[in-house]
Amino acid sequence: MTNVAVVGAQWGDEGKGKIVDWLSERADVVARFQGGHNAGHTLVIDGVTYKLSLLPSGVVRPGKLSILGNGVVIDPHAFVSELERLETQGVALTPDRLLIAENAPLILSIHRDLDAFREGLNSGTKIGTTKRGIGPAYEDKVGRRAIRMLDLKNLTTLRGKIDNLLGHHNALRRGYGQAEITQDMIFDELASVAPRIVPFISSVWQDLDRLKREGKRILFEGAQGVLLDIDHGTYPFVTSSNTIAAQAASGTGVGPRSVGYVLGITKAYTTRVGEGPFPSELDDDNGRLLGERGREFGTVTGRQRRCGWFDAVLVRQAARVAGIDGIAFTKLDILDAFETINICVGYELDGARIDYLPASQGAQARVKPIYETMEGWASSTEGARSWADLPAQAIKYIRRVEELIEAPVALLSTSPERNDTILVHDPFED
Repeated sequence: MTNVAVVGAQWGDEGKGKIVDWLSERADVVARFQGGHNAGHTLVIDGVTYKLSLLPSGVVRPGKLSILGNGVVIDPHAFVSELERLETQGVALTPDRLLIAENAPLILSIHRDLDAFREGLNSGTKIGTTKRGIGPAYEDKVGRRAIRMLDLKNLTTLRGKIDNLLGHHNALRRGYGQAEITQDMIFDELASVAPRIVPFISSVWQDLDRLKREGKRILFEGAQGVLLDIDHGTYPFVTSSNTIAAQAASGTGVGPRSVGYVLGITKAYTTRVGEGPFPSELDDDNGRLLGERGREFGTVTGRQRRCGWFDAVLVRQAARVAGIDGIAFTKLDILDAFETINICVGYELDGARIDYLPASQGAQARVKPIYETMEGWASSTEGARSWADLPAQAIKYIRRVEELIEAPVALLSTSPERNDTILVHDPFED
């Protein structure tokens, strides 16, 4: 038995929620290791839709322990709101089912404000953030001035830490021509929600160490995708944390050998939300058809996603930097409507062919896709639960993708429903 880390192999929105939920049946623990409530997951279980943005995707399964690790930045009010929304759907979470790392940083209203101020400027590079304070909260973490979960347990020491934080933020607010924030405003913001959160706070690194020693299976869940990684993504159009599998260790407090198998999630085509390069983007009827059939709107923001053909160059690159052992291939059924399908197999940059996406922002904007065309299958794959249910041409497409990205398909998803999944190789049995 081994522990598994799940990462997105594109720019996020690959269907990680369903895959993590499906895998969590085989796991004992699901631990989220980075990101914040900017990461939307939609689960469809027996016709019921659950929309999650902060909580691990395994929370809807009874008998499983879910963990928010120290690598996650947590908006306390968003956390409580998500708890309450799940309760209305019959999912009641208690500390025996959900734990939060005591050293996880908090997202406050001043972080959301700063996000909005920056994105609202008419000059400079627009990143296309969700304006939920994720980036500013990570800045305060590395700046050693963050308010953390454990601070909610001792409100008597909180005011001094707030003053330290406001010394930085009020200077920024003055620079943006905004009113300053008082200590009382932040204190009241946190004190009002602390009683609801404190029971869930724990020393998660110790919990995970104990669970490993007991032989429990742990599923480490990432948010966003490898191409949004702060170091290895399409910088500066990236998120504010490391999204690669290595973060599973540092974002929960376990050693790197705790992860035995890395599963990358990738759609059968490519999407992106927000700004930044997108070599295989389609601004035509094919792109619109992908968006319509795939219902490509963000779970968190509702923003329409940009759509394009599958980019094997990017997924191969993601597989290498993230150490991906196998992939879960999602939304194959969206391609059912196409007579011919293109796959991006390389790039042209300034007249030369290259097989990777360069790090330079200027070069990323200049690359042009090189396509290989395959026949479609003109029949439905939706709801298929075995290889025998798939058209021969669909299987040919999958095999070609495996060759190009140099990673095997371990799971195949053919609809949003939990059980419409074909298991090729169980990552936990690696």
